[in-house]
Amino acid sequence: MRPVLMRSKLFVPGSRPELFAKAATSAADALSFDLEDAVAPDRKDMARETLAGFLGGGEHGGKVIVIRVNGMDTPHFAPDIAAVAVPGTHMINLPMIRDAAEVAEAAAALERAERANGVAEPIGILCNIETPRALRLSHEIAGAHPRVCGLQIGYADLLEPYGFDRMDPAMLAHLRMTVRLAAAEHDLPAYDGAFAKVGQPEAYREEADAARRMGFAGKSCIHPTQIAPANEAFAPSPAEIARARRIVEVARERIGAGMGAFLVDGSMVDAPFVAGAEAVLALACKLGLPGAE
Repeated sequence: MRPVLMRSKLFVPGSRPELFAKAATSAADALSFDLEDAVAPDRKDMARETLAGFLGGGEHGGKVIVIRVNGMDTPHFAPDIAAVAVPGTHMINLPMIRDAAEVAEAAAALERAERANGVAEPIGILCNIETPRALRLSHEIAGAHPRVCGLQIGYADLLEPYGFDRMDPAMLAHLRMTVRLAAAEHDLPAYDGAFAKVGQPEAYREEADAARRMGFAGKSCIHPTQIAPANEAFAPSPAEIARARRIVEVARERIGAGMGAFLVDGSMVDAPFVAGAEAVLALACKLGLPGAE
């Protein structure tokens, strides 16, 4: 699937059409329209139809469009896919995944809906890791199908029913490492989950920074005030860009002279460090940040 920039992903309830246009003008990289938990059962049909109408209008502000559909074990999954697998949708966010076979089944349903709706470019599947089983099988889920374009932690479903302390840093680090390495095994990005305490912006930023240090590409936003901290946390800092530029420049000289490992400002650098520096510069260039050229 085509790589996308998704530092910030703003949740928008599918049953709140008055928020659609406003969300499209926000600074979020992506909009995640929710047909699952944010929509009451008696409003599912209305939300699906309303969202389909908005998607058909094409007024999305150039955002990455993600649709969280209902789970495959619900009667809503099939009509959700039929309604939102349309041109302009970039990803389907698949919740409550059990295993790789479920992902493959969802991919087949998505392909059928694309054919029916005249979708030319394949729609990706963003897999939620939000059950104990999915966490255990996360590496298999990441490799379940070529449409899988990332893994995302779903903290509420994964933690709340089982008595975990949502704010425990050691537990969060374990979850993030497990999901990030599962995604990395298949060269996929991983995305950090939602932070429900909207009134604690510093805690949100701390979580975003922690996720960034563990190689995550972005974080969910459940309120517009969380967009700016996410965008900032998952963008390279000026110091990181300068360091990456220095590594790449020295690497050109040393590798050209036949050296595989060398020092840059007192630190050993070889191929993995060069690859990391090139990734930093590529992201900075995509964001138009100074020093990336």
